[in-house]
Amino acid sequence: MRSSELAAAAGVNLQTLRYYERRGLLDEPARSLGGHRMYPAEAVTTLRVIKAAQRLGFTLTEVSELLDTARHRHALGEGAGLQARAREKLTDVEAKIADLTVIAETLRAGITAGCTDLQTCAGDPDCPLPFPEIGQA
Repeated sequence: MRSSELAAAAGVNLQTLRYYERRGLLDEPARSLGGHRMYPAEAVTTLRVIKAAQRLGFTLTEVSELLDTARHRHALGEGAGLQARAREKLTDVEAKIADLTVIAETLRAGITAGCTDLQTCAGDPDCPLPFPEIGQA
């Protein structure tokens, strides 16, 4: 299938397709006699997998590593597969949710307290803003 057909089938644009090729996420396609890129049908699945992994929060680098691991199943080491990566990503997501929960609660408290100016509120010991709980590690 040609580039435009692949892009349409996978729901991506041509620039995304080319970018994924440059990053090595998508194998370089064969060329027709006329020089057109010709992709195998499996490329649609690969593109959909990439987009799904991104929606789950994986970076393109992480997606690339997951794809490489899948291509070389026999070389799987401990901690290299999707299960381990998914656990790591879940830990990251849960930490972000905890931070966002603190932010939401602090914003609600600031609204309830009637905070109207950050500078003024920052000098008030009873003001919930700014929130020191975020970003401390």
